[in-house]
Amino acid sequence: MTLPTPVLHTARLRLRPFNDADADSLFALHSSSHAMRYWDSAPWRERARSERFLTMCAKLAEDGTGARVAIDRASDGAFVGWCSLTGWNPDYRSASLGYILNDTMWGHGYATEAVHAVLAWGFDTLDLNRVQAEVDTRNTASGRVLEKIGFVREGTLREECVVNGEVSDTWVFGLLRRERRPSTTAACVH
Repeated sequence: MTLPTPVLHTARLRLRPFNDADADSLFALHSSSHAMRYWDSAPWRERARSERFLTMCAKLAEDGTGARVAIDRASDGAFVGWCSLTGWNPDYRSASLGYILNDTMWGHGYATEAVHAVLAWGFDTLDLNRVQAEVDTRNTASGRVLEKIGFVREGTLREECVVNGEVSDTWVFGLLRRERRPSTTAACVH
């Protein structure tokens, strides 16, 4: 079963399927040691990783297991980052949330706005009951984004990741359908 990647709009953002023209923007984002410092893998060193990432995005849609969308700023088309719902299980009505933004885009509320849009699509289109997100415990800003949206910190996975030789813990967050807080900036699906 395929799952077409949605196109979503918010007051300031356009979320859309990735295309080949995004390879340079993806490489710039994922090769930034600052943007990737709390990620569960090291920054990219070779541009070929972008092509593999784009192939994985298409495979998500083809396999019907989730969707990963590029986030562009509506005012000028600037690449902001990406957001995803992966591991969609229609029987359990669950999925995992992921997102990363260019560090130049931090602090403007774009993550909150994009996540609200993707969650609206997930709860309304995929009929999700539960969404889970995992965050490095040092990434308090991302934890605040999730809590602002309504996620509850459910636990800590101790020493769950080792990136570049550094051991870190991971917070597990969950959002249930009945606890969902609607966004004040509605997203529309096209």
